[in-house]
Amino acid sequence: MEANLDSFCHNFLVKLSPNFVSFVLRSNDIRDKPDIALKFFNWASKQKKYSHKLECYVSLIDCLSLSNDLDRVKLVFREFKQNGYLMTGPGANSLIKSFGGLGMIEELLWVWRKMKENGIEPSLYTYNFLVNGLVSSMLIESAERVFEVMENGKIGPDIVTYNTMIKGYCKVGKTQKAMEMFRIMEVRNVEPDKITYMTLIQACYSEGDFDSCLGLYHEMEEKGIEIPPHAYSLVIGGLCKDGKCVEGYAVFQSMIRNGCEANVAIYTALIDSYAKCGSVEEAINIFERMKNKGIKPDEVTYGVIVSGLCKSGRLDEAMEYFEFCRGKAGRVDEAEKLFEEMDLKGCPRDSYCYNALIDALAKFKKIDEALALFERMEDEGCDPTVYTYTILIDGLFKGHRNEEALKLWETMIDKGITPTAASFRALSTGLCLSGKVARACKILDELAPMGIIPETAFEDMINALCKAGRVKEACKLADGIVDRGREIPGRIRTVFINALRKAGNAELATKLMHSKIGIGYDRMGCIKRRVKFRNLVEC
Repeated sequence: MEANLDSFCHNFLVKLSPNFVSFVLRSNDIRDKPDIALKFFNWASKQKKYSHKLECYVSLIDCLSLSNDLDRVKLVFREFKQNGYLMTGPGANSLIKSFGGLGMIEELLWVWRKMKENGIEPSLYTYNFLVNGLVSSMLIESAERVFEVMENGKIGPDIVTYNTMIKGYCKVGKTQKAMEMFRIMEVRNVEPDKITYMTLIQACYSEGDFDSCLGLYHEMEEKGIEIPPHAYSLVIGGLCKDGKCVEGYAVFQSMIRNGCEANVAIYTALIDSYAKCGSVEEAINIFERMKNKGIKPDEVTYGVIVSGLCKSGRLDEAMEYFEFCRGKAGRVDEAEKLFEEMDLKGCPRDSYCYNALIDALAKFKKIDEALALFERMEDEGCDPTVYTYTILIDGLFKGHRNEEALKLWETMIDKGITPTAASFRALSTGLCLSGKVARACKILDELAPMGIIPETAFEDMINALCKAGRVKEACKLADGIVDRGREIPGRIRTVFINALRKAGNAELATKLMHSKIGIGYDRMGCIKRRVKFRNLVEC
């Protein structure tokens, strides 16, 4: 590439300028190609009578940040700082946006200080980028201080600022604070939009506050704000969970009138709610309406229909609908009985029915019965699916029958059944929790030539280890991933921080977030080595 550029510039007497270099780095043709962007940047710096200016570094950092390339962003920014450029407003905005998105708080605050030193007044965009960066890094108290400065200064918060703060409060479980912020908006004459309402509805639903979900939905209706399909799903689902099937159906009707199509989850929630309230006929009507609309029922839908019919004593009809038995509802004995009666009455039993009962047995730790049913399934000429193997592998690991689980995995591979992300998750989690992390990684390597690359494999393994309190093993795994170049170090670091938070280990998560582990380097004389994740537990 460099030779071609040299030739082109020589033949056409092209003289490089920083504006041109910056323009190229921001062009659509190069923004998703960070390697080429960096090569072009380095080539330009070696040209005669040319030197980079602030906007060139800003454009390159923006390009690299889009690919979450933390290591190279840090290296470029270090060089940028050494050159001592005078900060500009547009440059500061771009850098704050890039660093905020990557969670690079130290760098973000450095830019903020430089703005102050150079007498640059922050714009609304600057403040919003700063608040978003702090919220993305879970530094809510710092975001609150910036918000207070905006409220008391010349530039007041707008809808973007409020939405970002509301999102932040919801992320850390402070839904009440988010609702207070929402009401402050009304006092300050800032009109909430659908993002505001969706964030709050999601948070209220997660906390089981379905009345608030309904209240927010009605506000959206009254204000004529577009209601997204997911909002309908949450409101209808919440009402149905509360046993308010009639109210849920009213929202459903409103949804249809507004031209929004319901999905399988919405129909299933309504069917389940009516069935549990004793209105089985209405549940069946909604089920038939769903099928007439061309929406395919899933295993959960069939489960609630069978459950409702059985409770009403309508066993024959239940058997007609039977594709997914009542095992999911914890009625394993009845499910087995219904399964056997299907055979007696000549109802064909496919892999769907077998999988349902095998799943129920495995979940209730009846793994030997599940395995017996698995053998019977094969004897009757009903082919097991990858889902069948996944259920059994998970059940065997949970029963500490690790070698049997591995043997079953090998049988699945030998039969040419392609593993899914879920099946590998069951295997890798079981191996990790039994101290065989290296074995899980080896099997993952064996899948690659088959064209099977589970995208969240390492994330799932690190999550499983952290949840089990095996942080030392998780550190060793993370180091191995980074050393072998399997993932961008910054992504593994983010996965690790989130896994520690989910496992309730906020102290270690904070320690990792403010350290150089995974993304920084230590020097031993002339040798530069990446700071290992194991430092997290060894220090």
